[in-house]
Amino acid sequence: MDRRVEIEQINKEEFAEMDEQKWVYDSSLDHKGRVPLRASTGVWKSSLFIIMIEFAERLSYFGIATSLIIYLTKILQEDLKTAAKNVNYWAGVTTLMPLFGGFLADAYLGRFSTVLTSSVLYFLGLILLTMSRVVPSLRPCGNEVCDEPRKAHEAIFFLAIYMISIGTGGHKPSLESFGADQFDDDHPEERKQKMSFFNWWNFGLCSGILVGVTFIVYIQDHVSWALADMILTAVMAFSIVVFCIGRPFYRYRKAAGSPLTPMLQVLVAAIRKRNLPCPSTSAELYEVPKSEYARGRLLCHTGKLKFLDKAAIREEKGRSAEEAENPWRLATVTKVEEMKLVINMIPIWLTTLPFGICVSQTATFFIKQGMTLNRKIANGFEIPPASIFVLAAVGMIVSVTIYDRILVPILRRATGNERGINILQRIGIGMVFSVTTMVVAALVERKRLSVVQESPLKTSTSMSVFWLAPQFLIIGIGDGFTLVGLQEYFYDQVPDSMRSLGIAFYLSVLGAANFLSSFLITIVDHITAKTGKSWFAKDLNGSRLDYFYALLATITAVNIGVYAFVAKRYSYKSVQRKITVAVADCYDAEDGATAAKV
Repeated sequence: MDRRVEIEQINKEEFAEMDEQKWVYDSSLDHKGRVPLRASTGVWKSSLFIIMIEFAERLSYFGIATSLIIYLTKILQEDLKTAAKNVNYWAGVTTLMPLFGGFLADAYLGRFSTVLTSSVLYFLGLILLTMSRVVPSLRPCGNEVCDEPRKAHEAIFFLAIYMISIGTGGHKPSLESFGADQFDDDHPEERKQKMSFFNWWNFGLCSGILVGVTFIVYIQDHVSWALADMILTAVMAFSIVVFCIGRPFYRYRKAAGSPLTPMLQVLVAAIRKRNLPCPSTSAELYEVPKSEYARGRLLCHTGKLKFLDKAAIREEKGRSAEEAENPWRLATVTKVEEMKLVINMIPIWLTTLPFGICVSQTATFFIKQGMTLNRKIANGFEIPPASIFVLAAVGMIVSVTIYDRILVPILRRATGNERGINILQRIGIGMVFSVTTMVVAALVERKRLSVVQESPLKTSTSMSVFWLAPQFLIIGIGDGFTLVGLQEYFYDQVPDSMRSLGIAFYLSVLGAANFLSSFLITIVDHITAKTGKSWFAKDLNGSRLDYFYALLATITAVNIGVYAFVAKRYSYKSVQRKITVAVADCYDAEDGATAAKV
């Protein structure tokens, strides 16, 4: 009799395993609201549509962003300091808006709907931008360059680019997390493929940047800004059509309600039970069966931030069952661990800000430096100043490709980690490259200033623009480590119900860094002006950007030590993974290693 029961149990397990190979049981749905069929949905067949759209969106964004400081100084006649601040403010808003867009996607709209809605808004912003350069009454003036541009043009221009910022706020976090959702975390092969997804996502992103800062920037510089805007508007319209074509192949996740409410419930429950002793084992803490948990995967208990564990202690005495299980008095272990995950991210987020400040210089001062140098190459062709940014994209493409195709397989065998090295190590490596970038940039700028002093015309046009190549290439390589690492980190380590918001956290590093860069410029300008000569004069030749770059190198180098201290003490998400019908384990979601039996 026992033998028959054992055989039936084995058959059930084999059937369950075959069923999970055919269908995707990770809370996702197909476009008709059914459980997705693994063979016809998700993975690369759907994510390639999404990467193509990211290519188109980044082409449009960087076609605007890399030339923005040139437009502000050349067409709108702003001085260097004001233009740099305006670029930083716009970039800051663009990369902080995803916090709002990611929240809406996770809580209410769903990722697909958020991407579609924000893409339409982005498209409308591009139409308005085109109108500001085509409609006679809205153009800057009668000529391409004028001493005093029309106020109507400035108003419509800034309204258009900030409308694009808002569109990016919903598009960017939702699209990337939607792409990563196409891979099943509980399927070993798909989990490995998802690690490559972030690398190839950035490959597509950088390819879009390449076209944006070459083809689009060339048209802006040599033909007209209006024609470039028309092309960008057409590209965005095409990307929306492509996104809709891929609809039958996508895997969708339902909006799970506000992810902030459960965290607030944990905090309130822990404070209410603050006088209770912490339990000696995690078995004494409350958790629901996996089949009843709809917000994502169950998490395993960790030993950090023990005060929050009190939220999961059952109060048996003096309370009715309904009152004792009120979510404002009792939280599950998973909800407590989700709260811990978010708290543990704060030090990582803070210590990556100096890297973001270094990155923000590429779209402002680096581009402005390129305008002062000799940009002529063979046959007298003159490179548009913003096109030098292509070297950063090349550096990122090369580093991501080498890392994914060569380094990861080697490191997997050496470390036993599915990723090769852990996420925080990858981020730290990129930070070292950012310090190197600032040191090289300071030396190149000092060289440029010496050429200016020696030139009879007080210009640096005898110096080739390719002197800037090393700093662009090095920061691009650093991006291939740190920016891709941050994307993986904030997607993987947030609660499953907050993954769009997780990508927004990554983008907010760059957004906050842009505002910090503007604030730092203001502070340094104020302090150095008191000494008799500001580091930021009206033009580049009267400024001392070499000193500013050296300051950034020093700040970032000191910060790496703080980051290493924080990263060494970080605990990765530990997830319950089902092995058979009756058995589960805890595994480290960062590298797939088994942590403990439950």
